[in-house]
Amino acid sequence: MGAEIISKGGAVEQCAEGILVNEQMLEHDKENGPRKSLQEPDCANLCDMGITIAMWLNPEGLSVSGPLKAMNFSVQEGGGPRILHQFTLEPPAVSFRMSGEKAGIIDIEAKTGILYINGSLDWETKHVHKLQVESLDGSGSIVKGPYAVTIYVEDINDNQPVFNQTRYFGVVRQNSRPGKPFMYVHATDHDDPTTPHAQLSYSILHHFPNPYEEMLFQIDNVTGAISPSKTGSYYLDPQKQDTFTLVVSVKDMAGKTTNAFTSSVDVIITVMESLWKAPSIIYIKENSTQVHPVNISKVQSNEPGVIYAIFEKEKQPRLPFSISENGDIYVNEPLDREEKDTYTFFVVSKDDKGELVDKPLQIHIVVEDINDNPPVCQQNLTIIEVQENEIGGSNIGTVFATDMDKKDTLNSRLQFHIHSQEPEFPSKSLFYIQQDTGTLQLSGRSLNKRDSAKYSLKVLVTDSKFETICDVEVHVIDINDQIPIFEKSDYGSVTLAENIPIGTVLLEIQATDGDEPDTGSSLIIYQVEKGDPNNTFIIETDSETNRGFIKINKPLDFETMSEYNLVINATNPEPLVPNVEYNASSLTKFKVFITNVDEPPVFLEPVYKTEVSEDIPVNTLVMTVGAYDPEGDSVRYSLEGDVRKWLRIDSATGQVYTASPLDREKEEIYSIEVVASELNNAAQKSKAFLVLHLRDVNDNPPQIATDYPTFFCYPVSGGEKTLIQATDADEQYFYSKFTFSLADEMNTRNNWEISKFNATHAYLSPKHANFEEKTYEVPIILNDNGNPSLENRVNLKVSICKCSSENSCFIEIDRPHSWPTAGQAIGILLAVLIIIGAILAGVFCHMKHKEKNEKSHPKDAKDNAELDRLA
Repeated sequence: MGAEIISKGGAVEQCAEGILVNEQMLEHDKENGPRKSLQEPDCANLCDMGITIAMWLNPEGLSVSGPLKAMNFSVQEGGGPRILHQFTLEPPAVSFRMSGEKAGIIDIEAKTGILYINGSLDWETKHVHKLQVESLDGSGSIVKGPYAVTIYVEDINDNQPVFNQTRYFGVVRQNSRPGKPFMYVHATDHDDPTTPHAQLSYSILHHFPNPYEEMLFQIDNVTGAISPSKTGSYYLDPQKQDTFTLVVSVKDMAGKTTNAFTSSVDVIITVMESLWKAPSIIYIKENSTQVHPVNISKVQSNEPGVIYAIFEKEKQPRLPFSISENGDIYVNEPLDREEKDTYTFFVVSKDDKGELVDKPLQIHIVVEDINDNPPVCQQNLTIIEVQENEIGGSNIGTVFATDMDKKDTLNSRLQFHIHSQEPEFPSKSLFYIQQDTGTLQLSGRSLNKRDSAKYSLKVLVTDSKFETICDVEVHVIDINDQIPIFEKSDYGSVTLAENIPIGTVLLEIQATDGDEPDTGSSLIIYQVEKGDPNNTFIIETDSETNRGFIKINKPLDFETMSEYNLVINATNPEPLVPNVEYNASSLTKFKVFITNVDEPPVFLEPVYKTEVSEDIPVNTLVMTVGAYDPEGDSVRYSLEGDVRKWLRIDSATGQVYTASPLDREKEEIYSIEVVASELNNAAQKSKAFLVLHLRDVNDNPPQIATDYPTFFCYPVSGGEKTLIQATDADEQYFYSKFTFSLADEMNTRNNWEISKFNATHAYLSPKHANFEEKTYEVPIILNDNGNPSLENRVNLKVSICKCSSENSCFIEIDRPHSWPTAGQAIGILLAVLIIIGAILAGVFCHMKHKEKNEKSHPKDAKDNAELDRLA
């Protein structure tokens, strides 16, 4: 605790008893305030004990000695013997006496009034010592006092933290939530809990084994809570590694100094399989008669006390499932497979704050079928037509029925039987139905319309439990033994302009058929048999009147075909009976003449596309477009929509050239229109699209993105870094990777450091803490990966500024004058006092030939604290 005596006036006196005294050598606070610790007495005879006096004078001229009064002292524990104060005698007093909590080492020298400690105090044993001091006359009577003298013991960091267990054991579940503690470690420190001496900081020192780059576990440095990290939550698997050993360290001084005490302990962690698992597919029989709700499954979270809930990605009108607070899943009502045969939903677990605890589990429900649906006829009445000449065994039709039960199971298997036939003439077994397909056949003979024109059948359709009757009518129809006959063998001709619209009716034609009306034998189908190779015409039939309508099916073109000689036939959809054939009566003729119409030019292609490099020279041929005029007129070309004036076209040849430099960064796909017009009639014109796709070249240097400001908080403490981004207007091929470097300048490389983060970002960090509060320009060299690459020097503005609590720069407001602030004035005064104190300390050191630089250094923490108190 050695230090030097500094006299305010510079004069030092020798007292009669051999004690060095200066009336200005005792420090105290204003009006009985708490006192700072007083280090040593100003007595020469105490120098023989190896104790030296140290104090700083304050502006009020207080000293280390004075009359008897109540006083407070703060004394660091440990440190050995020291003198606290010297009380001066005031007649008639001749001595002093002290009582109270002396701890066996605190006392006062009766004659001289020197209050001292002859040993070391211990904060852990007693924080405060309360004493009483009084002065006595020659007869031993009290002159003044007693006055209270209180000594506050200041703690020093002399105890190391201790864990409350010699080893810890914990269990964690696979896929546990990252950051959710599953165990705690705890340590204590006997030092003063109100100081950093007992402020503890936990960390993981070692991790055995550690199979990944990141630790699987993490610890809260304040609470000692151990939890899985994000990596651990994902990768922990008892099948791969079921036991881990962590070496957990605890430091006092909040772990912020290298002089802190440290202890460590082993933490053994067992990894267990996750409880949070989706059940396998759940099967539920439809239309259950059980009392609902029915428990169908259960889930369990790794964490206790969670709240379970069900949700669907695709909302249904209703979800007949629920979950209890224990994770039991229930079906709330009977299910109907025919309404919905599968359900998929998710179960989630949340904490009391509504945050997800586990990943959602997907639940699959399959509704099992029972035979609860009867067969259903597909039609109320099935009508089947049978020609008279159908032979026995022919398939004449099919009876269709469905069953809503599950397909391809016995519940939906249908069988068919003929239940009855009306009339039963000429036989009651004229028809046969295939049992498993419903296909209806003639049993053995052809039907005769003269026997009956219609038969009514009832077909019994059954599954394994239900049966249904389907009604069937079999109509006996006349055979096709009459051919269609045209009313005219030649319908003459018609003249049409080539631009007549598609769908225009040119002519109505008519043929008749002698077979039974409204049957396939009498329905007439008209077709162009000859004279229309490109299907330019189409003929539609009115099924009620058998009248035919000839219509335009495709655009007419005089230049391609100016005359059509059509031959049209009339047929039936039903085949003719043997020995009956179509002949000339079923044919007719019709001529169509096409007249020319002046048409606009026609482009050879609707869209002209090409791809060129953006750096091709002006007047480069990029493509040739082509168009022709159907009437043979000459064609002239022009461009429309060329807003950037990049292209020009040869009006005669259709060759397209560049008219000015191209720039992909302005427009990568450039689309305009090409106009082709007749030379002798400019109003006749057509348009086609011209699309120019520009290939990129590396013609833009990289830049620094300016989306956000770059700054560091003042004062710079070291370790800071900020992310900067490079951008490039060129295509990604050229700027997918950037190189960052600092300009080759001494100040730049001494002050700053740049390191790669990824292909487009880098970190900029200061190399030291000696930066002023201002804006710096940091020259950065950027290179892209083009061939050849482009380089750019960018002066990045970096602000060193005072920051708010939100880590953003304060905006400085200009002061109206240059006078120092109150804080600055106090700082200047303190600096002057420190300089004066240092000079006086040097004088005393010279007198005593002792140097104790380490205790008088102006940056000593206690001295700074004392100056702050006096300011």
